[in-house]
Amino acid sequence: MQIDNLDRKILSIITRDARVPYVEVGKACGVSGAAIHQRVQRLKKRGIIKGSKFVVDPARISLSTCAFIGVFLDHPRLYADVVKRLDEVAEITECHYTTGNYSLFIKVYAKDNDHLRTLLKDKIQTIEGVIRTETLISLEESINREIPILP
Repeated sequence: MQIDNLDRKILSIITRDARVPYVEVGKACGVSGAAIHQRVQRLKKRGIIKGSKFVVDPARISLSTCAFIGVFLDHPRLYADVVKRLDEVAEITECHYTTGNYSLFIKVYAKDNDHLRTLLKDKIQTIEGVIRTETLISLEESINREIPILP
């Protein structure tokens, strides 16, 4: 799907702040707010924009431990069933089917290390098909941004 320079400029602005008024985006782009509205609707319809959301700071709601867990599966055919079970674990915020050492790579938020251990022991490692996990605890999130809008 091709996007033009105006679409790129719009995306660049609204990915930094999804709440910026279309009139302001229009001023920055040299077009009307109505034109921006039409462009954004078209980008949504084409699936380029998947939505907008508010971002909650996990630490401010007592989820101070962020961890990444590599999941090893007994057999690749178990992928869909394991993902369904992982989806039931509220603390998991991302799940990726990957190449490399892990079959799946997940991101979780926990209250503390004890909560993380409970998640691993009672919820993740008990799923049929999961043969082992490898956990990396994040000490600090240094970069978190939307994908860049490249020319």
